[in-house]
Amino acid sequence: NYPYGENFTHVLGYVSQANEKDIENNETIKKNFVPGLKIGKVGLEKSFEEKLIGSNDIERYEVNAYGRRISQLEFQKGEKGKTLKLTIDTEIQKLANELLKDQAGSICVMDIYTGEIIAMHSSPSFDPNLFVFGISKDDWQIIRNDPMKPLVNKTLQGNYSPGSTIKPIVALSALENGIINTNFTVKCTGKTEMYGQTYHCWKKKGHGIVDLKNAMKQSCDSYFYEISRRLGVDKLSETAKKFGLGKKVLGAHFESEKKGLVPDTKWKKNTLGKGWLLGETIITGIGQGYIQTTPLQLCLMTAQLANGGYQITPKIVMKKDKVNFNEFRPLFKNKKNIKIVQEAMYSSTNEIRGTSYSSRIKDPKYRFAGKTGTAQVKRITERDRELDLETSQIPYNERDHALYIAFGPYKNPRYALSILIEHGGSGSSVAAPLAKKLFKKIIDRHEIRVNHAKNKYLDI
Repeated sequence: NYPYGENFTHVLGYVSQANEKDIENNETIKKNFVPGLKIGKVGLEKSFEEKLIGSNDIERYEVNAYGRRISQLEFQKGEKGKTLKLTIDTEIQKLANELLKDQAGSICVMDIYTGEIIAMHSSPSFDPNLFVFGISKDDWQIIRNDPMKPLVNKTLQGNYSPGSTIKPIVALSALENGIINTNFTVKCTGKTEMYGQTYHCWKKKGHGIVDLKNAMKQSCDSYFYEISRRLGVDKLSETAKKFGLGKKVLGAHFESEKKGLVPDTKWKKNTLGKGWLLGETIITGIGQGYIQTTPLQLCLMTAQLANGGYQITPKIVMKKDKVNFNEFRPLFKNKKNIKIVQEAMYSSTNEIRGTSYSSRIKDPKYRFAGKTGTAQVKRITERDRELDLETSQIPYNERDHALYIAFGPYKNPRYALSILIEHGGSGSSVAAPLAKKLFKKIIDRHEIRVNHAKNKYLDI
């Protein structure tokens, strides 16, 4: 029985009757098999099958020729399966489900020091109870044919262009490699011409002369085109991978998790057999082109920027081992560079003309820093630019994905989040407002989680 219904489906998965393939592929299932045995099919139900399955009671009887029991020969008491305690906060998870109602997307929330995942929701979801005793044909067809793909765990399996949410990493990489400093400026006229190609900034008339802080605040594409060009894709790739992009985050628990793609010159040569082009570096710098990330990777990236640039190990199951903060491995060359990026993200949310300024919270208790992202799903033509259509006027599948990453409270950060709305349009108008509601709930429940943590280091 799944009392929380669709709230935990993509985390827990579900159990259903074991089939022939399940029995052949798993010795524990084979050993415990009896007709009607239910086993984990996906999610944590599957990955922790051997701990959760337990063993059956066994009774042996002597029977007569008619099959009637005469006497009991043997009785073996079975063992109940183990109990797993998750790091997920049920109330935050339920709020994530509510905020994504009728939309396709993902919300992740992570503790930036312990790596504990506080919420991890993929939308739309479905009721796992439908599968326990065998799903009806009608219910299966409804779920399978839903164009928003409820069967896909978008948090882990969705590969998306990160759009401008990659800009904090681009800025950090350029600072770390001595390509720029805080005084470096670029004149944004609305477009950049290079080798016969035109690279547009999202603001048609341009942002004028911008430094790092203002470029991050207003998400100026021209600035990031230029620093990416100077930086080169290989150095950018190195920094992005350090911060968790391009590799699985919870792969041990979710076999379906995708690792995304952080491209470099070697990758393109080996995979596509072609040399890397400068134009590809430029668009990678604004999170377009070959680069692909999962929402969970973006949450981890943000968490490691928020904690001062230290590596953490994400976890979704409570463990006995306590976090040793002295063993954190730094991911930076100069700590000042992390601070510069954090301050730029703060200005993006809390200063006038910041792309998520309308979603800010004035109360320091809840104040957060973030970065909006709008990822194209199709190439924008000159005709599209001239038409300049509202999101509602564009066919659903051609609309941009809306993204947002954030951490808070800003003065003493503790939580990071990532939000993705498929075909939602603008990150600033669609994704960022959800962070406002989330941070209030996350921070209000912080003490409850801290008190709960005192009792969490128990045997599973």
